[in-house]
Amino acid sequence: MVWENPSNETLKDILTNARTIAVVGLSNNPGRTSYQIAKIMQQQGYRIIPVNPTVEEVLGETSYASLTEVPDKIDIINVFRRPEFLPEIANEAAQTNCKVFWAQQGIINQEAFDFLKQRDFTVVMDLCIKVVHAVLVK
Repeated sequence: MVWENPSNETLKDILTNARTIAVVGLSNNPGRTSYQIAKIMQQQGYRIIPVNPTVEEVLGETSYASLTEVPDKIDIINVFRRPEFLPEIANEAAQTNCKVFWAQQGIINQEAFDFLKQRDFTVVMDLCIKVVHAVLVK
């Protein structure tokens, strides 16, 4: 199946009901896009959980080396990694309590999409979570 994003209604529902976003590849460098997007989402009221083995803390939150180490409930897994890393991240995602996998703008991987859809995930690819939030969540 060729990847396809959910409807705007579904995206709005996800963002309206979510409270916690695990951000894979979140940098502690304020100049990086991942940091800027996560900070804005944090300011919008979401709890951000950094997932990056190279940092200890980002935006006042403890960073975890992998998704499987996050002890809290995750509502959205938001990915800032290159497309070739998505299958590995999708495998980790399948071992969590989360069912929403969101790859940022410019990030698409058909293998990861197929894997996650077979496991009843809602999969979003090639969309910026901040932009979608700004447009759909009032």
